[in-house]
Amino acid sequence: MNITKPGGRTDGTPARTVSEPTLKRLPLYHRFLKEWEATGRETVSCTDIGFDLDLDPTQIRKDLESVGIVGRPRIGYVLANVTEGLEQFLGWKNINDAFLVGAGSMGSALLGYHKFEQCGLKIVAAFDLDPSKIGSRIHGKHVLVLNKLPDLARRMHVLLGIITVPAPEAQSVADLMVSGGIRAIWNFAPIRLRVPETIIVHNEDLYCSLASLSQKLFMSLQTGNPGSGLKPRAAATAARPH
Repeated sequence: MNITKPGGRTDGTPARTVSEPTLKRLPLYHRFLKEWEATGRETVSCTDIGFDLDLDPTQIRKDLESVGIVGRPRIGYVLANVTEGLEQFLGWKNINDAFLVGAGSMGSALLGYHKFEQCGLKIVAAFDLDPSKIGSRIHGKHVLVLNKLPDLARRMHVLLGIITVPAPEAQSVADLMVSGGIRAIWNFAPIRLRVPETIIVHNEDLYCSLASLSQKLFMSLQTGNPGSGLKPRAAATAARPH
């Protein structure tokens, strides 16, 4: 599956298309680069990135080129330019206001995660049906009654919705979001939503992630090597070539 980055750049550059695997790797590069930048370094190479993330430097170079970031021979990349380019491509330069539905444990945790704003996401309000939550504030965000969502989404031009309700309620919440003009949904409920083709949905399936983790742990214990496939970060950092 290929992902097309929407237009909107002021220089008139056409939209770029990248694969789903590339899109998932870009935030990993950005996180590493911010850590690298904090050490006072000004340049970076694909070898540096690959060594830390255990990825092929050639693949990293192709990923960066696919979003318009090109290095210089024997110098690599100017760190500030790479982070700027990744943030621009990923849309992190523009803050996207979002509504969250489901102010329970998961929803409250997301409301309290302040680093989302560094990635262009600002949750401006939460919605729920529980009378004990409506009217309260969670991590500074107001919790409103759910039926107000469509009108507020239209009035505030909110285009992104986050669903953290139980599976039986998720579809009706998604329908409500779509009716309010929300165009992208981050779904944490363990259910596949039925929405119009024009609506972007990303499913964060914690059950599948846990199943994968459990199976890998089981296999590693069966082989008698619980640490198989893991590269301790401290050891990797100490062994980094200079």
